[in-house]
Amino acid sequence: MIRKQVQTKVFLPPDLVRLLDERARRTRTPKSELARAAIASFLSPDGPDQLESALTKRLDRLNRQVERLERDIQISNEAHALFIRAWLTATPPVPESARAAYDAKGRERYEGFIEALGRRLAAGRSLAKEVLEDPSGSSAPQGDQGLGSPGGMDAVWRRAEPP
Repeated sequence: MIRKQVQTKVFLPPDLVRLLDERARRTRTPKSELARAAIASFLSPDGPDQLESALTKRLDRLNRQVERLERDIQISNEAHALFIRAWLTATPPVPESARAAYDAKGRERYEGFIEALGRRLAAGRSLAKEVLEDPSGSSAPQGDQGLGSPGGMDAVWRRAEPP
């Protein structure tokens, strides 16, 4: 079926003509086809509905992403708070005579922690994902060099016993 087309003349500003030329060249599409599609889209009665639908989808996706971030931050904050509470409860005061040795050992432990954290982040692992996947913690990857593995922070803590 051959559709009859009517030729019409439209006056456009030079910057719009330049954009039309660039798009036609980049997509290898005739300028008349691009103009026809743009005019049809502009004059379409459901155009605003399509725009609203697209915006709604995008807002929904952004909302889900924000909710995931909030959940991950809450998990991180709770884990951090539990660790601090346990550490403050279990750590005895440091005698003043041994403060320098404890400070040196603390720096050594901190460096080990940063190294283990760097390895974990480089491998793409996250505590939030592990907690969400298995809250019991029973599915730790074999050979994991993370914070709780033989080559991770446990080894740092064993090597760095207080003087």
